[in-house]
Amino acid sequence: MNITIRKALKEDCEQIMQLVHELALYEKKPEEVIIDFNDLAKSGFGEKPAWWAFVAEEAGIVIGFALYYIRFSTWKGERMYVEDLLVTEEYRGKGIGKLLFDALIQEAKEKKFSGITWQVLDWNEPAINFYKKLGNVEFDGEWLNGALPL
Repeated sequence: MNITIRKALKEDCEQIMQLVHELALYEKKPEEVIIDFNDLAKSGFGEKPAWWAFVAEEAGIVIGFALYYIRFSTWKGERMYVEDLLVTEEYRGKGIGKLLFDALIQEAKEKKFSGITWQVLDWNEPAINFYKKLGNVEFDGEWLNGALPL
């Protein structure tokens, strides 16, 4: 296995979209994905990027990705928010997720963010266990997620 972790390129968006659909299936919400390749590419590589990502690649195939954006906390300042971290099913359990998260940590330190935040579904035990292995991770059970679809 020869895995490369690198910053995502616009050319990766097609493969990232495939992984987004895989994640939506895993999370039992495939109908919730309403963006397409053009939306993803424009949002990440247009005039005002809204997201950045790292990809895990083997033999020219993107097998995982970690996508983040910057959020602002009035208490903590700029923080990295990890929207998605996914390694395709065939490659799970091989340390690739850890390599992707290590790249996120390095990026957050370089950009002097005050921390990294994310969400994980309460039933997703493999992901919860993955995050616990990172070390000093805090899970907050007090907050409810709100959303207003437009």
